[in-house]
Amino acid sequence: MSYSAASEFVMLHLGLGSFHRAHQAVYLQALADAGDARWSLVGTNIRPDMADVLVALQKQGGAYTLETVSPAGEYRYQRIESIRQVLPYEPSLAAAIEVAAHASTRIISFTVTEAGYCLGASGQLDANAPEIVADVGKLQRGEAGSTIYGADAAMLRARVTSNAGPVTLLNCDNLRHNGERFRTMLRTFLELVGDAPLLAWMEAHTRCPNAMVDRITPRPPPELRERVRRAAGWDDAAPVSGESFIQWVIEDDFAYGRPGWERVGVQMVQSVSPYEEAKIRILNASHSCIAWAGTLAGMRFIHEGALTPGIRRLAYAYVTDDVIPCLDKPGAPSPVDLPSYRDVVLERFGNAAVRDTNQRVAMDGFSKIPGFIAPTVRERLAAGQSIASVAVLPALFLGFLQRWHAGSLPYDYQDQAMDPAAAHAVCDAADPVAAFCADASLWNELAGDPRLVEAVRQATRRHAALIEGEGGAP
Repeated sequence: MSYSAASEFVMLHLGLGSFHRAHQAVYLQALADAGDARWSLVGTNIRPDMADVLVALQKQGGAYTLETVSPAGEYRYQRIESIRQVLPYEPSLAAAIEVAAHASTRIISFTVTEAGYCLGASGQLDANAPEIVADVGKLQRGEAGSTIYGADAAMLRARVTSNAGPVTLLNCDNLRHNGERFRTMLRTFLELVGDAPLLAWMEAHTRCPNAMVDRITPRPPPELRERVRRAAGWDDAAPVSGESFIQWVIEDDFAYGRPGWERVGVQMVQSVSPYEEAKIRILNASHSCIAWAGTLAGMRFIHEGALTPGIRRLAYAYVTDDVIPCLDKPGAPSPVDLPSYRDVVLERFGNAAVRDTNQRVAMDGFSKIPGFIAPTVRERLAAGQSIASVAVLPALFLGFLQRWHAGSLPYDYQDQAMDPAAAHAVCDAADPVAAFCADASLWNELAGDPRLVEAVRQATRRHAALIEGEGGAP
């Protein structure tokens, strides 16, 4: 392949899933519509999934339809053409590496699930994770890896060789402090590889700004294609659907230029931390709360749980009682109107037209407990405060896990960070609550804390009818 940039500047994105196509690609489309078409996207995947989507996008020249729906049920359809080239997946990542090595490529962005970061109990890179061990070997042999570290390292190597100049590595996911943590973990990975020259180049010539992304984007339902055909008059084989709400907050720290995103609503800030904390603890954790509770109550969709008063009260109390006091303290007020944000989030979850599934949102609990929920538990306990409301969330997940253990979930549960044998052992324990709260991969230094054990035990008792499947919502 001989690569030639379709635009003056290129943003290479790794992970052409629904979220990227309903979020980052939409902002770049808006910028082009506003008259600045200097930037375009080239996209691919670094894992062998979604092959049918990549093929469909290739056949459509990267174009597709975005369907959005407001809480009031207003549907809109937009053709997105900001992805100018779709690269097929292949293990060597040769085509993506060639694009990364081109001087016109100024940003390499990526969407990674929490589990895809291969985090250890300390929250840093797990050097013993099989995927990391395998990728270290691949890089030492001069090959590309299949993790985000192994893929990016191969791309940076090619960039050094071609003298393409600095580049920004931009996270588009829910990992807290994602840019700085990714940079730290990429540094650790390169140290494991033993490539000191590449590590030195990375330190000097890359930037990794923290960013916060937000738009609820369910898996495209089978009927979406027909809706798009009727509404837009185009038989689209790769449409995506999402809510009308959209937000992107990025720290303005780029190595080699960036799109003028502030023209189209992106918040370019000095620190993303307060926005990130609000989103992760209020939106992401509440989303999981509703998904686990809704599943236990026999529901299929997020909006069903969000519109059930008892389940909605659990999420509302968690945010009001425990999260807001952590994020909005005397002398350190949050720039986010947290009560308003809470109410908007719950309204978004109740959007029946989105039809987001509990199955999608409930996944990866073994990453979400330590990432979304444990920080609030830790801060409340450190301040000597009650954790009664936040303890409901791990209690719900444990009840959910016990259903998985018994084979009685209504769908397949996906969790990249879960050790199935260890999870089954927790559920088989004489005291599952104590075993669950003693799991260091979930709780780190809080593991086994008697205050945590008692709070989760009390939450389990209070909501036994829901958690143990004895009927009804709480």
